[in-house]
Amino acid sequence: METNWARLIKGVSTAAPDPRLHDVPVQFSCRVPDFDADKLLGSRLSWQLDPVSQFALIAAREAIADAGHDVEGWDAPRVGVVIGSCVGGAQTSAVQNDKFHDSGPDAVSAMFLPMSLVNMVAGVLSIHCNATGPNLLVSTACASGSTAIGVACELLLRDQCDIVIAGGAEAAITPLYVSGFARMGTLSRRNDDPTGASRPFSAERDGFVMAEGAGILVLERVEDAEARRAPVWARVLGYGNSADGYHVTSPHPEALGARAAAEQACTQAGISPSEVQHVNAHGSGTKLSDAVESRYIADYFPKAITTSTKSLIGHPLGAAGAIEAAYTAMSLRHQLIPATANLDPQDPAIEIDIAAETRPAAIDLAMSNSFGFGGHNAVLLMGR
Repeated sequence: METNWARLIKGVSTAAPDPRLHDVPVQFSCRVPDFDADKLLGSRLSWQLDPVSQFALIAAREAIADAGHDVEGWDAPRVGVVIGSCVGGAQTSAVQNDKFHDSGPDAVSAMFLPMSLVNMVAGVLSIHCNATGPNLLVSTACASGSTAIGVACELLLRDQCDIVIAGGAEAAITPLYVSGFARMGTLSRRNDDPTGASRPFSAERDGFVMAEGAGILVLERVEDAEARRAPVWARVLGYGNSADGYHVTSPHPEALGARAAAEQACTQAGISPSEVQHVNAHGSGTKLSDAVESRYIADYFPKAITTSTKSLIGHPLGAAGAIEAAYTAMSLRHQLIPATANLDPQDPAIEIDIAAETRPAAIDLAMSNSFGFGGHNAVLLMGR
């Protein structure tokens, strides 16, 4: 976490040429740097898990330790897990599909399904984190991570859990998925300039950069966290969820779904949208999505300083909302807004205050936006 945040506030992009994409139109991505699953999990466990579950488990263990919990000591039936993901074990599916076509059905691993089914991300956390309460995998495209956090809050408020491990994970950088997004025209084609490719809100944006990773948070009710003097990063004050009901890939041109979700979150928190001081935007870097989101931000959060951390880490699909919620919590704690890299020149039609450099700011209220294919919208309102 500390290394990740330090890279972020220094404006260090993770985008780089990707040798595993040499045969497809887009040949760069944002992979987790220097990732060694055997070192972090042990070789016996790591070989049983697709990278999506490896990412989630490593992040969950760090989050639990940071929260001051001991998984052997907590009341396991009162600990829930809610994880968001779009596609689950994409890398396992790709490998096993090749084995099937090259060598026939007997070459397919007996571990294929336990490693690749999307629900297994949540299941793995239950097994290895001693969490036997509600166990859910939510999939709302690129809003999945934020949706998972919202659902986790509802479990706490309904007293179904005392603790929820919540967030998102994704590991879908495969030639097939990259080719699919490229065919749709949603990916940047800057093969000669990977670090300059993710350009949210820039006049020169041409699509997003595929990424991977996980963001996991430990959620508790305020009174429970205060009773045990927990190290609290931030509070989730409101959550909103809606559908555009408009198009399978394009956002509603007036951002009606995003506005409805924001209204829900602000109403739940009992605040006016004009009080929000910071927005961690969905900001994917596509022409249409950034234009629509920026108009909604200008109307709803006129005093907010906006950033898109996807400019530095790329777009990790179903993990994006959870990672960005973590960044929003860290912005609230450190009173720092990470830069939106590659902004220059800012699109002149986008009339919002965007942090082009890491900016110190007095922030008490912040919004994290997440939107996904299918018209899914999820927003989280967070406070110090």
